[in-house]
Amino acid sequence: MQNIISRPVGTATIGGLLQAEHFQMAYVTNDVARACDVLRTRYGVRNFAPLHVVMPAGGRIHIELAWASGMMIELIEATGPGTEFYNDVLPATGFSIRHHHLGYLVQDVTSWEALMRTIKDEACPIAYEGHNEGFLRFCYIKAPEFGHYLEYLLLDPAGVQFFENVPAN
Repeated sequence: MQNIISRPVGTATIGGLLQAEHFQMAYVTNDVARACDVLRTRYGVRNFAPLHVVMPAGGRIHIELAWASGMMIELIEATGPGTEFYNDVLPATGFSIRHHHLGYLVQDVTSWEALMRTIKDEACPIAYEGHNEGFLRFCYIKAPEFGHYLEYLLLDPAGVQFFENVPAN
């Protein structure tokens, strides 16, 4: 007998902000290489895919992504101008890894537009949003009751291809 449960997988955001497909847990760190080593040695997440982003204000983000079972782990190190949003939970000194957000996939443009209406109608504070043309749209909302952000992603074909090529552990 297997102790595996059948569970629903979110497909829409129309029923509420937690109804999309939860696929990612994200952490910020002040040393992404060291954070990867922690995940490798302590938690068995050995293989990562890097992503480097230049922020509009000039800061830089180094992201490392890995699939751990059916959950994507995202490690984020952000430095320079315009990265305060990522670093607001990090202590001023010493190495740390801190939870930042839960990531949700939005299935299509119609669902994305419905999500944006829900966010507006419910007066959810948008912390950060953008569109990397041809790759993905993203929107972070504040979830003060939880102490972290919720991120919504609508992937373009290149984004789907990138995420499908993130190493599985």
